[in-house]
Amino acid sequence: MKKIATVVLLALFATSAYAQEKNKKMTMEIDGVCEMCKLRIEKAALGVKGVKYALWDIPSHKLSLIMDERKTNAMEIKTALVAVGHDTKELKATEEAYNKIMPCCRYRDEKVVNDHKN
Repeated sequence: MKKIATVVLLALFATSAYAQEKNKKMTMEIDGVCEMCKLRIEKAALGVKGVKYALWDIPSHKLSLIMDERKTNAMEIKTALVAVGHDTKELKATEEAYNKIMPCCRYRDEKVVNDHKN
């Protein structure tokens, strides 16, 4: 009987140690410059299964997320973001994806960035 109780307790401990959060909060830095970028970034993040909330702050370039870790992870979200043309710290959008965004959203162009600051 003691052996069964010990095994059950160890099994419960092991599963709780590897449990993933249902409402994991996280932030990540995403390149962009304007409201159109904000809409594109948030839509791409929310399009990933398991993302419940996405809010991108233009001045700080921080994307705040609430996600279900049982359904997705940070790399899947970053992959969706680079697919729509926005760089992350770890992943860069392809030239093809980047060139599909509007010319006023070209955050790699110093002139565009400066225009948005004014």
